[in-house]
Amino acid sequence: MPGGRLTQQERQQIALGLADSLPYAEIARRLERPTSTVTREVMRNGGPLAYRADLAHRATEHRARRRPATPGGPTSAARPHGRDDEAVAAYEERLTTVLMGSGLNRMAARVVTCLSTTDAGSLTAAELAGRLQVSPASISKAIAFLESQSLVRRERDERRRDRYIVDDELYYQAVIASARANDRVIEAAREGVAVLGPDTPAAVRLENIARFLDFISESIVRAAEQAREVLHTKPATAAEDTPE
Repeated sequence: MPGGRLTQQERQQIALGLADSLPYAEIARRLERPTSTVTREVMRNGGPLAYRADLAHRATEHRARRRPATPGGPTSAARPHGRDDEAVAAYEERLTTVLMGSGLNRMAARVVTCLSTTDAGSLTAAELAGRLQVSPASISKAIAFLESQSLVRRERDERRRDRYIVDDELYYQAVIASARANDRVIEAAREGVAVLGPDTPAAVRLENIARFLDFISESIVRAAEQAREVLHTKPATAAEDTPE
């Protein structure tokens, strides 16, 4: 099985496979490469719809020139707990793609993925920039957006550096904020009822929308309150799950 970096010819084969709507596993089988290698290659270079072999090859060469060569740098650090580099990288790309599908832009999604897959759950801006190989300005812009959405929070460490954190409680806060975002729509809909007249078809429609969103929001808030403690408990082990 070939090892090392993908060649330009292999990238062209990936592009042809994507054009033929082949799954990643089939493309990888033809290249005699791990599926995770193909997945990471495609997602790192625009995704299945925008992947271009020539651009991907140049981008990889550019990243290689920028990458620190000294041992212990962010790109050469060993994975903890014996984790497989290929599997972790493929998972990070998948999680980033899922987060983008939920509405985050790519840079914000990459930051959340990086924080979520770090055992400490917190990194400084410099550490994020180093791990993601992007500029500090890109990190700053992504963090500002994520803070506005209650998806990350910051705190000062003992060296008075800002650390950005994804923790259990933030997911609760994000769900509550999302539910309460409907309040403005509900208020506007009911304002329309008064303007259009309560007995008109348009007003009835707006009132139904307001009632629907009100019910959904309150249900989400109640469910989040009831499930909040789940965020602060460890999953039961197999032994604990076994009935006596």
